[in-house]
Amino acid sequence: MRGGQMESWVCVENILLEALIELYISHSGNFSSFSPGPCLFSPTSNSPSGMLELVVLTKTGEYLFWTSPWAKYVTKTFDSVTYDWTHWDPLQRYQEMNCSLKKSGLISGPFLSRISSPEEKIASYKNFTRDVLPRIKDLGYNCVQLMAIMEHAYYASFGYQVTNFFAASSRFGTPDDLKHLVDTAHSMGITVLLDVVHSHASSNTEDGLNYFDGTDSCFFHGGSRGNHSLWGSRLFNYSSWEVVWFLLSNLCWWKEEYHFDGFRFDHRLTPLAFDAVTSMLYQHHGIGKSFSGNYSEYFGMHVDEDALVYLMLANHILHKLYPQCITVAEDVSGMPGLCRSIEEGGLGFDYRLSMAVPDKWIQVLKEVGAEDWDLKNIVHTLTNKRRGEASITYAESHDQALVGDKSLAFWLMDKDMYTNILLP
Repeated sequence: MRGGQMESWVCVENILLEALIELYISHSGNFSSFSPGPCLFSPTSNSPSGMLELVVLTKTGEYLFWTSPWAKYVTKTFDSVTYDWTHWDPLQRYQEMNCSLKKSGLISGPFLSRISSPEEKIASYKNFTRDVLPRIKDLGYNCVQLMAIMEHAYYASFGYQVTNFFAASSRFGTPDDLKHLVDTAHSMGITVLLDVVHSHASSNTEDGLNYFDGTDSCFFHGGSRGNHSLWGSRLFNYSSWEVVWFLLSNLCWWKEEYHFDGFRFDHRLTPLAFDAVTSMLYQHHGIGKSFSGNYSEYFGMHVDEDALVYLMLANHILHKLYPQCITVAEDVSGMPGLCRSIEEGGLGFDYRLSMAVPDKWIQVLKEVGAEDWDLKNIVHTLTNKRRGEASITYAESHDQALVGDKSLAFWLMDKDMYTNILLP
């Protein structure tokens, strides 16, 4: 279909939006031309590939061939650089055996960034279910956060340049494999949180949201405001009710379709950039800024009020529709009220991540000798929390792994761990 090869595609539906949109499905017949207007064809059961595309007729008369923003499964062949929207509707739907878990104190387990394997390949949802979940249970953890699940064409983005917001990444397996992973975790009493990236999106066009209607402002701010200068990605326009609906429905989709217990709103992509919640809250996105705790840093014209209202709406809807849902914010700016109730004027998150703690331990181990540790500074970092706001604190972070750093064990023992460890 891409590049205008229409002969093996059949139009099955058209949708009238700002631009004329038509849906095509792969078909063995011959369909050499098409025109905008009512489409009376239906999908056929003998469709050889099950590939679908949207055809968008823009206001300027240009035809665009895109993947649906609501595609729930996309795949890529070895000889392709883009992902294709693939029809996924198994005859037997996966039946969950275990319901979502009730809220409880979190003993946070591993952060699944990319499913690793001792073999030279990307492991799968099935590998994680079989090999990792039992170990998490045996170690006494009751919570795991899954990262890089929302489909991302660029593997090196660690899942943070999302192209398909409603699709579970096919590089790890099928949607049913992911459902089985979550279901199995619930059977072990393990809460499963999904890492969601609603602060920005990939700049891809054919398999992403960018230029969906032929303009740069369909889902995002137009012009320079719609581009993140450090991440090279597109920034959502939260003042658009269509965009807010899209993002809110995305949260409900992951909750109802996959039964995740909650969400962590993410992220920090590079050591030079602030995390996503911080990027959302401020029009300067935290770039080149430092936060000292002065209230003028949190309130003023530099705050993106539309993004702030979106986060409040997201928390309100999630907690009203799913009372047991857990929401976690990764914010390094220290925004007051982030984890206070909306009724109190807060944003409504249940927890904030104490991002400074793992950064402090890495800094101490890398830059300071053991005899020179500043215990006062370390204690201040460990206890520097806003009163009345719950937080999640951990010793080491996935961020160190993302930027090629070493684990705490390696910083403490390094190569001696292989030769000088005395076993009883």
